[in-house]
Amino acid sequence: MYDVIDVCRHVINYSNEKGYGISNLKLQKLLYFIQAFYLISGDGEPCFKEEIEAWDFGPVVPRAYREYRICGSSLIPTIKSYSKIQSENGKLKLRICKYNDDVILDDDKELINSVVDKFKLYSASELVQLTHNQKPWKDAYYSEGRNSTISLEAIRSYFNE
Repeated sequence: MYDVIDVCRHVINYSNEKGYGISNLKLQKLLYFIQAFYLISGDGEPCFKEEIEAWDFGPVVPRAYREYRICGSSLIPTIKSYSKIQSENGKLKLRICKYNDDVILDDDKELINSVVDKFKLYSASELVQLTHNQKPWKDAYYSEGRNSTISLEAIRSYFNE
Protein backbone atom coordinates (compact mmCIF):
# COMPACT_ATOMS: atom_id res chain seq x y z
CA MET A 1 0.00 0.00 0.00
CA TYR A 2 1.29 3.43 -0.95
CA ASP A 3 1.04 6.92 0.45
CA VAL A 4 -1.52 8.76 -1.68
CA ILE A 5 0.86 11.68 -2.27
CA ASP A 6 3.37 9.31 -3.88
CA VAL A 7 0.59 8.01 -6.13
CA CYS A 8 -0.41 11.60 -6.97
CA ARG A 9 3.13 12.54 -7.92
CA HIS A 10 3.37 9.57 -10.25
CA VAL A 11 -0.04 10.28 -11.84
CA ILE A 12 0.78 13.97 -12.32
CA ASN A 13 4.16 13.30 -13.91
CA TYR A 14 2.86 10.46 -16.09
CA SER A 15 -0.07 12.62 -17.26
CA ASN A 16 2.26 15.49 -18.11
CA GLU A 17 4.79 13.21 -19.80
CA LYS A 18 2.00 11.86 -22.03
CA GLY A 19 0.68 15.35 -22.74
CA TYR A 20 -2.68 14.74 -21.04
CA GLY A 21 -2.38 17.42 -18.38
CA ILE A 22 -4.19 17.08 -15.07
CA SER A 23 -6.05 19.38 -12.70
CA ASN A 24 -6.71 18.72 -9.03
CA LEU A 25 -10.35 17.91 -9.81
CA LYS A 26 -9.38 15.30 -12.40
CA LEU A 27 -6.66 13.93 -10.12
CA GLN A 28 -9.26 13.26 -7.42
CA LYS A 29 -11.45 11.25 -9.78
CA LEU A 30 -8.46 9.30 -11.09
CA LEU A 31 -7.46 8.40 -7.52
CA TYR A 32 -10.96 6.98 -7.02
CA PHE A 33 -10.69 4.87 -10.19
CA ILE A 34 -7.15 3.78 -9.35
CA GLN A 35 -8.35 2.61 -5.95
CA ALA A 36 -11.26 0.78 -7.62
CA PHE A 37 -9.01 -1.01 -10.11
CA TYR A 38 -6.67 -2.10 -7.31
CA LEU A 39 -9.56 -3.44 -5.26
CA ILE A 40 -10.83 -5.66 -8.08
CA SER A 41 -7.48 -6.86 -9.42
CA GLY A 42 -4.71 -9.04 -8.08
CA ASP A 43 -4.91 -9.56 -4.35
CA GLY A 44 -7.72 -7.03 -3.90
CA GLU A 45 -5.67 -4.78 -1.65
CA PRO A 46 -6.08 -1.00 -1.82
CA CYS A 47 -3.51 1.12 -3.63
CA PHE A 48 -3.34 3.73 -0.87
CA LYS A 49 -4.43 3.91 2.75
CA GLU A 50 -6.16 7.30 2.79
CA GLU A 51 -9.95 7.43 2.72
CA ILE A 52 -12.03 8.67 -0.19
CA GLU A 53 -14.90 11.00 0.68
CA ALA A 54 -18.09 11.90 -1.18
CA TRP A 55 -17.79 15.64 -1.84
CA ASP A 56 -20.10 17.84 -3.92
CA PHE A 57 -17.99 17.34 -7.05
CA GLY A 58 -17.54 13.59 -6.60
CA PRO A 59 -14.99 11.39 -4.82
CA VAL A 60 -12.08 13.20 -3.15
CA VAL A 61 -9.06 12.11 -1.12
CA PRO A 62 -8.87 15.09 1.29
CA ARG A 63 -5.13 14.87 1.89
CA ALA A 64 -4.40 14.82 -1.84
CA TYR A 65 -6.87 17.64 -2.46
CA ARG A 66 -5.16 19.84 0.16
CA GLU A 67 -1.73 19.09 -1.32
CA TYR A 68 -2.68 20.43 -4.75
CA ARG A 69 -5.46 22.95 -4.03
CA ILE A 70 -2.99 25.79 -4.58
CA CYS A 71 -3.23 24.98 -8.30
CA GLY A 72 -6.95 25.76 -8.29
CA SER A 73 -8.51 24.62 -11.56
CA SER A 74 -5.22 25.00 -13.46
CA LEU A 75 -3.15 22.08 -14.64
CA ILE A 76 -0.70 20.76 -12.06
CA PRO A 77 2.90 21.13 -13.25
CA THR A 78 5.36 18.25 -13.39
CA ILE A 79 6.79 17.40 -9.97
CA LYS A 80 10.58 17.77 -10.03
CA SER A 81 11.06 18.32 -6.30
CA TYR A 82 8.97 18.64 -3.18
CA SER A 83 9.36 19.83 0.38
CA LYS A 84 9.34 17.51 3.36
CA ILE A 85 9.25 18.36 7.05
CA GLN A 86 11.44 16.12 9.19
CA SER A 87 12.21 15.97 12.87
CA GLU A 88 15.93 16.12 13.56
CA ASN A 89 17.22 16.21 17.15
CA GLY A 90 13.82 17.39 18.36
CA LYS A 91 13.68 20.23 15.83
CA LEU A 92 11.60 20.41 12.70
CA LYS A 93 13.53 20.96 9.49
CA LEU A 94 12.28 21.62 6.00
CA ARG A 95 14.04 19.62 3.30
CA ILE A 96 13.73 19.98 -0.43
CA CYS A 97 13.75 16.51 -1.97
CA LYS A 98 14.36 15.70 -5.62
CA TYR A 99 11.46 13.68 -6.99
CA ASN A 100 12.36 10.09 -7.75
CA ASP A 101 9.73 7.78 -9.22
CA ASP A 102 11.12 4.63 -7.59
CA VAL A 103 8.68 4.57 -4.67
CA ILE A 104 6.04 2.74 -6.69
CA LEU A 105 6.82 -0.73 -8.06
CA ASP A 106 6.90 -1.10 -11.85
CA ASP A 107 3.95 -3.53 -11.92
CA ASP A 108 1.91 -1.07 -9.89
CA LYS A 109 2.92 1.80 -12.17
CA GLU A 110 1.56 -0.21 -15.10
CA LEU A 111 -1.84 -0.56 -13.43
CA ILE A 112 -1.92 3.11 -12.41
CA ASN A 113 -0.85 4.20 -15.90
CA SER A 114 -3.53 2.01 -17.49
CA VAL A 115 -6.20 3.81 -15.45
CA VAL A 116 -4.80 7.23 -16.39
CA ASP A 117 -4.69 6.17 -20.06
CA LYS A 118 -8.26 4.83 -19.90
CA PHE A 119 -9.60 8.22 -18.77
CA LYS A 120 -7.23 10.49 -20.72
CA LEU A 121 -9.96 11.85 -23.01
CA TYR A 122 -12.38 12.60 -20.19
CA SER A 123 -12.49 16.14 -18.86
CA ALA A 124 -12.65 16.72 -15.12
CA SER A 125 -16.32 17.71 -15.40
CA GLU A 126 -17.12 14.54 -17.38
CA LEU A 127 -15.48 12.48 -14.62
CA VAL A 128 -17.56 14.34 -12.03
CA GLN A 129 -20.71 13.38 -13.98
CA LEU A 130 -19.54 9.79 -14.33
CA THR A 131 -18.84 9.38 -10.60
CA HIS A 132 -22.10 11.14 -9.66
CA ASN A 133 -23.92 8.34 -11.46
CA GLN A 134 -22.12 5.57 -9.59
CA LYS A 135 -23.54 3.85 -6.54
CA PRO A 136 -20.55 4.29 -4.17
CA TRP A 137 -20.63 8.09 -4.41
CA LYS A 138 -24.44 8.34 -4.48
CA ASP A 139 -24.91 6.07 -1.47
CA ALA A 140 -22.28 7.85 0.62
CA TYR A 141 -23.38 11.35 -0.38
CA TYR A 142 -27.14 10.93 -0.15
CA SER A 143 -27.34 8.38 2.67
CA GLU A 144 -24.49 9.40 4.94
CA GLY A 145 -24.20 13.03 3.91
CA ARG A 146 -21.73 15.36 2.27
CA ASN A 147 -18.04 14.56 2.89
CA SER A 148 -18.80 11.11 4.26
CA THR A 149 -16.42 8.23 3.57
CA ILE A 150 -16.95 6.04 0.52
CA SER A 151 -16.10 2.61 1.87
CA LEU A 152 -13.62 0.34 0.16
CA GLU A 153 -16.24 -2.39 0.24
CA ALA A 154 -18.75 -0.19 -1.59
CA ILE A 155 -16.16 0.56 -4.27
CA ARG A 156 -15.10 -3.09 -4.56
CA SER A 157 -18.68 -4.34 -4.75
CA TYR A 158 -19.72 -1.80 -7.42
CA PHE A 159 -16.73 -2.38 -9.68
CA ASN A 160 -16.93 -6.17 -9.33
CA GLU A 161 -20.43 -6.14 -10.85
